[in-house]
Formats: sequence, C-alpha cells, structure tokens
Amino acid sequence: MRRRDLLKAGLAAFAAQALPRGALADKYPDRPVRLIVPFPPGGAFDTIARPWAERTRPLFGQIVIENMGGAGGGVGAAYASHQRPEGYTLLLGGATTHITEGLLKTKPTYNPLKDLEPISPVAVTAFAITVNPSVPANDLKELVAYVKANPHRVSYGTAGHGSLNHLTGELFKLRAGITDLPHVPYRGAGPALTDCLAGQIPMIVPAMTNIVLEHHRAGKLRILAVTQQNRSTAGPELPTAVEQGFTDLVAPNYIGLFAPAGTPKAIVDAVSAANLKLLADKSYQELLISGTFELEPRTGPAEYKQYVENEMARWRPIVTQMGIKID
Repeated sequence: MRRRDLLKAGLAAFAAQALPRGALADKYPDRPVRLIVPFPPGGAFDTIARPWAERTRPLFGQIVIENMGGAGGGVGAAYASHQRPEGYTLLLGGATTHITEGLLKTKPTYNPLKDLEPISPVAVTAFAITVNPSVPANDLKELVAYVKANPHRVSYGTAGHGSLNHLTGELFKLRAGITDLPHVPYRGAGPALTDCLAGQIPMIVPAMTNIVLEHHRAGKLRILAVTQQNRSTAGPELPTAVEQGFTDLVAPNYIGLFAPAGTPKAIVDAVSAANLKLLADKSYQELLISGTFELEPRTGPAEYKQYVENEMARWRPIVTQMGIKID
C-alpha cells in the first residue's frame, strides 16, 4: 500500500474509533477539503496557507485554498463559520479574525468563540514599531521623547482602522502616555510601508515580515521594537518592547486552524494530529522561521481553545479602555 493510502487509512481508523459506525467522520476525507484564507493572496496568511496545503496533501489529498478577503478577515471567517460542520471547510484564522470581530464590532457577523472551533496553531507573527530613518530615535524611550517634544509632527500608519496593527499602536500610546500621535489608516500594509520608506509618514506598525526586516537591515527603515515576548528568531538583533520597559506591549498575531462549530470531535482531532505532525517536521519549521514567523507550541484543540480565549480576555479591557469601535 502506498504511503498516502496508509496515512488516509490511519486517519479513517482514528475517526471511526471516536464516532458511531456510519457517522460522517468514518470516511473523512473522501473529497477535497477547502481551506478559507480570509485575506487576499500575497499576505502573511496566504504565505502560511500554500505550503501547509502542499505538505499535508499526502494525508488529506486535495486541499483547495480559497482566498476570501474583506472586512479585515471578517468576510472569510464569517463564511467559514456558517458552513456545514463536516470538516470539508476549514479556516486559517487567528487574532485578526477573532479580536477584531469579537471586540471591536457592535454588530458582529459571527461570534468567534461560539461559531468557530479551534483546532491547533500553525505559527505566530509579531508587529514591529518602525520609523523612517529621519526620525531621531533608536529605541522606544527616544521615540516617546521625540513625539512629546514635537507635537503635531508625528503620526503613524497601519494596515487599517481596527486592525491588530492599529490596536498595537494604540496600546503603545496608552502605555507611553502619548496623546498626540494620530493614527493614519491605510488600505493594507503595502501602501503604509511604501509611504514610510518615502518619508511621507514617519512611523508605521507593520506585521513583522521578511520585507520589513530587509529594509531595516538595509538602513531604509528602523525597527525600534518587536511586540513579542522574546526576540525574533529571524531577527535576533531586534529588541522587544518588553525589554525596553513596556512589559505588556505584547501583541502576538497568532495564526491557526479553525472549523465551524459543531464539527465532530474525531475530525477536529484528526486535522489537529495532521497539523501537529507537520509542525514537528524540521524542514517545515525552517520554512516558517525563514518567513519571520515564530513557531507556536504544538498544542491540540483543547489547549488551543484555551489560548484563543485567553487572548480575547487579555485584549477585552484594553479595547474597552481605548474606546475603539469599527462600526
């Protein structure tokens, strides 16, 4: 029997043990599985999705990626949450699809904690507090001093109003005691990055990517801090906000797998097992790290659900204090 057939047979046996005979999971998967990516092609989520789909193909067979952008990930996540809970529609979601929808909207189109079932993590990114080299600051302390000494001169750009980039920037302002640092929302991270490189805006808070890191190392941008607990694996020279005294300026942009609520536990466990097996592969780990992603602890559905709920709970009072709403 070929390796692919062995893997599929093992998955079917695993599912059959957990569900009554004749249940849907005992043949899973017997047709293509759709992976909804709630952002356009080319972004961080898309960068994660394609190698994930390719490398899990020996187990799942054909995986069809559907990019479904809009509303900061809300359109694709809402669509996925309303699909039949059979395991044939999965969502590559995370902080953006949960925190933005669950905490910033007065009329959310889905409840991220009730309508989506966490499966397991894939990777996590950080955000980078970044300035144009014309800004005379080499760390967060100097940036705060410069902003306070130059009212009405400094603004910061992000990928959009209500994005996790925006929340990270506002959390920095809150903890620094800065009131005069206006937010400039862009239609995506690309235009904000372009304007910062050109000096049209002095500061941005982009997601940590290879492109941002390369511009920093070339002296075209200056990353003052990354918003993760520990230093970046891909950029160990970059200081964290935590080590500069901003002890709670931690904003992980976690990315993981989710299924519509009600998906049979056997299927959720089977997808999680396949994902965790892939995450244990050294070559796949290197691929993630080379893309400036950080590796998440390899946890199953119960642990990942607790992590997601904890992140929502951590952000809730901060969002309330900021008073940010997007509808």
